[in-house]
Amino acid sequence: MFEDLNLEVRRGESVAIIGPSGAGKSTLLSLLAGLDQPSSGTIRLAGKDLASLDESARSRLRARSVSFVFQSFHLLPELSALDNVRLPLDIRGDADSEQTSQHWLSQVGLASRAEHLPGQLSGGEQQRVAIARAFASNPEILFADEPTGNLDSDTGASIVDQLFRLNAQQQTTLILITHDSQLASRCSRRLHLRQGQILEAAS
Repeated sequence: MFEDLNLEVRRGESVAIIGPSGAGKSTLLSLLAGLDQPSSGTIRLAGKDLASLDESARSRLRARSVSFVFQSFHLLPELSALDNVRLPLDIRGDADSEQTSQHWLSQVGLASRAEHLPGQLSGGEQQRVAIARAFASNPEILFADEPTGNLDSDTGASIVDQLFRLNAQQQTTLILITHDSQLASRCSRRLHLRQGQILEAAS
């Protein structure tokens, strides 16, 4: 799918990867995050050569350094908003997971909804829980895959504002996958994925 693809993202950058449906954007994200392995070439994530790590080590690296926000919110329906944010922190053994989770729910304006289940929340609220969960682990790198794809335009605009505000505060490296050129324009760099190649977009 990809030929002679060369991409470097510097620490603290916000990079949008743009392309039509079927161009391979989500596949590229999975490769960059170490969720899939390339048939050839080298991918370094947070300074680590992914090919040199086994699956367990790649999972530990992602837990320590990487967070995700997807088009589908991927919340566990039986857990409250607070517990959805808290779960990844508990898995990696953070002692202050509850306090951290409460803080991040407050950051996205959902402190009063902490005990609500996902089914009791609107789509926008569920995505805000997902954003709180992503930032709660203090990631070096945040991958966002069509984060407003399931939201109406007004709600999506609000979610984008929150995402970029928190990203600027935390100085996280952001890699945003989207087909939305207006959303992509919020990033410091814009790259077009076409026919297996990445082309730098004009500023």
